[in-house]
Amino acid sequence: MRPRVSAPALLAFLLCVVNGVAAAQEAISAAEPLPPMQEVPLPAGLNDLDTIVVSGRYAGPGLWKVRSGDRVMWILGTQSPLPKRMEWDSTQVERRVSEAQEVLMPPTVNVDADVGFFRGLTLLPSLFKARKNPDGKTLRDVLPATQYARWQGLKKRYIGGDGGIEEWRPVFAALELYDKAITRSGMTRDPLVTNAVRKAAKRSKVKIITPTIKIKIANAKSALREFSSAALDDQDCFRRTLDRIEGDLGTMASRANAWAEGDVETLRNLPYQNQFTACSEVFTGTEMARKQGMQDIRARLENEWLAAAEKALGQNASTFAVLPMNQLLQADGLLQRLAAKGYVVEEP
Repeated sequence: MRPRVSAPALLAFLLCVVNGVAAAQEAISAAEPLPPMQEVPLPAGLNDLDTIVVSGRYAGPGLWKVRSGDRVMWILGTQSPLPKRMEWDSTQVERRVSEAQEVLMPPTVNVDADVGFFRGLTLLPSLFKARKNPDGKTLRDVLPATQYARWQGLKKRYIGGDGGIEEWRPVFAALELYDKAITRSGMTRDPLVTNAVRKAAKRSKVKIITPTIKIKIANAKSALREFSSAALDDQDCFRRTLDRIEGDLGTMASRANAWAEGDVETLRNLPYQNQFTACSEVFTGTEMARKQGMQDIRARLENEWLAAAEKALGQNASTFAVLPMNQLLQADGLLQRLAAKGYVVEEP
């Protein structure tokens, strides 16, 4: 049986994006269990993965080093998804965490919907209604025929015969499909690494800093009603998600393997696709989101992290930080923005 989600958790999914919509995917899981997975032949043109996802104990990548005089920040790059059966050897990370004065986590969004527990229960029907297409339409009704045919083949492969999902809006259906495909491919999107870093910091009594943007939702019921009736521009998100499942699962497995083995050069050279920008804009681009002050969430999160990083580099002898790997490798990522400010950056 799947756990029921809380109203605030699902509301947070509907109203904001935390480093991409995928981070909140668990909040839209159905309250009822899906039927057992059936083995179904792959759709024409879709091949099984050739890449075997590693299992066993691995140390992961080395640490990036950012210096400001004699002050240092060690940064661990995280990867998602990761091999599900991998055991992470966190010895080096735990040592650096224990030596630090602060641990800087990735930035996040905090949504205050002013919804208590019992009030949240009364909103659950509206929350699940908001996930569905308006006017009782199904995916067959709202998708182009070619996209629906692709969806049907991938759904059979990775979800099975669940009929309820046919009533979902394309963005929610696509993210559920992506989650199932990741799991079936021997990978996981669980935050294994960041959770381990948090535990190490608490064990060593090191202060944890999480740069946060706070958003206040004054009237949750009204916001849900508006979202439920709004037309969502989610066709691009849906198409990109299918594209990624059909063509990028092997690359994702290779990236997961490379992270486990500490192969930064392979991570740098492998192509990187990301449908989550298109999917997050489905939510942040709505009139409701603009009313709630959710414009430019990604840029605001990055600026919050940069401010916290510079503060830490100005006052701590040693800081430990965690960032997504693409932020460390891309030309305009947060690491490069620190370098542009004059900080000395050293790769592992």
